[in-house]
Amino acid sequence: MDSPRTRRGRRALSAVAITIGLVLAVAGCGGGGDDGKPGGTSSAKPSANGGSNHRQSSAPAADQALAEVKSGDITLTVTSAVRDQGGFVTLSGTVTNNGSQFWIASNWRGDERELSRNGASLAGAALVDSKDKKKYLVLRDTQGRCLCTKFDGGGVAAGGSAEWFAQFPAPPDGTDTVDFQVGAMPPASVDLSQG
Repeated sequence: MDSPRTRRGRRALSAVAITIGLVLAVAGCGGGGDDGKPGGTSSAKPSANGGSNHRQSSAPAADQALAEVKSGDITLTVTSAVRDQGGFVTLSGTVTNNGSQFWIASNWRGDERELSRNGASLAGAALVDSKDKKKYLVLRDTQGRCLCTKFDGGGVAAGGSAEWFAQFPAPPDGTDTVDFQVGAMPPASVDLSQG
């Protein structure tokens, strides 16, 4: 019979193993910038504090979007949904504020007490696998920081856009379509590609 102490130890070891695997996977996926080879693109990458090097940018061309959903003045575009060999899925895209006031992303961080330390971020996002009836939450490090974008300044300026990313555990092989959900945005159905 497992004691509570043994279960806590196993959970801690599992969290450390997942974190190490993610660090190795992110390090393996990183690399040089534009080395002149075709197909080189830049994307938001997590920083040491779990945030991102996000920058204000214009929205991608409509033909690049895998999914786009709107809620009020906010448009969320998913431009990439990649299943990586490390056993996780990385989604990325842009969020655009079409309104006339600064948009605060605080309701995207989730309701869990642990997530409140992530500030305005995608910590409350989830992937829903309707086929297997499972919900996958954003991955977190051992200190509760999400492996997702943390919006500098707490949101997006009026008329501006920001790049975002979020990493999740991968659904089982054979699940090729999932719904991405965050905050009050409607679900965005996306097809997963192999990394």
